[in-house]
Order: sequence, then structure tokens, then C-alpha cells
Amino acid sequence: MIRHDDFEPVPFATRKAVQRSRRPVTYRGLQRLKKNRLAVAGGIIICLIALWALIGPAFSPYTYDGQNFAEANAAPSVRHWFGTDSLGRDLYTRVLYGARISLSIGIVAALINVTIGVIYGGIAGFVGGKTDRIMMHIVDVLYSVPVLLYVILLMVVFKPGLLNIYIALGIAYWLNMARIVRGQILSLKTSDYITAARSCNAGSFDLLRRHLLPNAAGPIVAALTLSVPDAIFTEAFLSFIGLGVSAPMASWGVLTSEGINSIRSFPFQLFFPAAALCLTMLGFVFLGDGLYDLADPQTGKDGNI
Repeated sequence: MIRHDDFEPVPFATRKAVQRSRRPVTYRGLQRLKKNRLAVAGGIIICLIALWALIGPAFSPYTYDGQNFAEANAAPSVRHWFGTDSLGRDLYTRVLYGARISLSIGIVAALINVTIGVIYGGIAGFVGGKTDRIMMHIVDVLYSVPVLLYVILLMVVFKPGLLNIYIALGIAYWLNMARIVRGQILSLKTSDYITAARSCNAGSFDLLRRHLLPNAAGPIVAALTLSVPDAIFTEAFLSFIGLGVSAPMASWGVLTSEGINSIRSFPFQLFFPAAALCLTMLGFVFLGDGLYDLADPQTGKDGNI
């Protein structure tokens, strides 16, 4: 017969260690992030562009595909703030809709990236041993080929289109995330609070879900933020070479590709979409660098965000 006295009570310090491991987000970390002016500026830029893309088209009297050949290549004016393109379409409205497409591609690709990378890297780092070596050898082999080449090959197979861009970028961009997650799990699973959680009979799934992954959230969020501009730039490059979204839809890459053909005669057709693309990428890079510095233990911070 099993008696209650046969079980040793869990020490108070052990319970506190497990509880602390469940609180990876700290107020002090957020306060330090606010002191990083570039990160704050990046966050503000992203929010303003996202808000502009969301509600801007509602205040425009034009559609992104409406043509008026009588006003083709018109310079910026009160009637057309960013001018018009070679088919007489309002460039301001097309840049707005391009923002929606480019941002959605970056965010969706980043979410697919973090989902596959966290699952793959988490399993490899937590299980370890031979399983870890085999899984990471696969990543090393795939990583030896430029990611952009994978994306181009996948787009050739899938054919141009918005949904296929989501799939291609999501399939190709998870390798770096898997490496980051695997490294974080390997460094965290020998920590004292993991030993404390094991002494409390925590299962493997609980260790990953409640302790390891939440405490690795800093580098994961930083890498996720930095992967968004990578996806946006890749989509812009694909659209530039004719493998992006299909006409008459317009991403910033499509608009840049169209504007480069008339840069000598109508430079405004290139300037506005290129400026929007550059501002968005800078915003994500500034915010991502701030999050990465906050989560990097080598900077002398505690690693919690």
C-alpha cells in the first residue's frame, strides 16, 4: 500500500524556480526596449504603414486597376498624389494595395517560418543525440543551397500567384529559425529550472510547452521580426523578375519593376513604391535589432523581453 509519507514534498525553492520559468516576459525588459530609440522608431513606422495600408484605400476615389489613358503618366498633383502609371492608374492607390500584399506576404511567410522552425528545431534540440544529428544534417544540406534559389525553383513549379508565394516562402525560410530554436533549447534544457521541473515529474511535452519554448521566446521573436523584411524583399525580387503576383494586382515589387522602365522620363513611378518598401524594411530591421539586443545574453542583459 502506498502511503502519503512515501513521497517527499517538493521544496519551496524548487517550486519557485519552476514558477519563474513560466514568466519569460518582464516589465523591465519592455522598459529597456522603450529606451532603444531605433527600435521604437521601427515599431512606429510599421504601425503607421500598416494603418495606412488598412484604411487608406477607403479614402481614395480610385481603384487599383482602374485605367484612364487620358491621364497616363501624369505627374503628382492634387488629383493624383503619387501621379499615374503608363495605363493611367492612380499610383497612390496602387501603392496602398501593394502595401497590403507585401505586408501580408511578409507576415504569413514569417508565421509559417516560425511554426515549422520551432517544431523542427525544438524536437531536434530537446531529443538530442542521434536524432538531433540526423535532423541538423538535413538542415545543413538544405542550407548549403541559397534560399532564394529554392524560392525561384518553387515558383517555377507552382506558377506565379499570391497563394503560391506564401507556400514557396514558407517552405524555404524555416531553416535559420530551426537552427536558432535548436540552439536555444540545447542551452536551456540543462538549466536549474528544467531540473526543478523534472523533479516535479513534468513530462517532455510540458517541458517544451511551458518552460523551454517560453524562455526561448526572445531570440525567436527577434528572428521572426527580422524574417518579415527578408520575405518582403524576396517577394519584391520575384515580382521584379516576373515571378510575383499576377496582373493587375500590384505589390511593391511589381510597382518597382514597372517604375524602373520609365525612370528617366517619370522617376516618380519608381520613387514612391521604392520609398515605401525601404521604409517598411528599415522599420522591421530596427525593431528586430532592438529585440535581438534585448534577448542576447552577450549584451549584458537578462535575455527576457
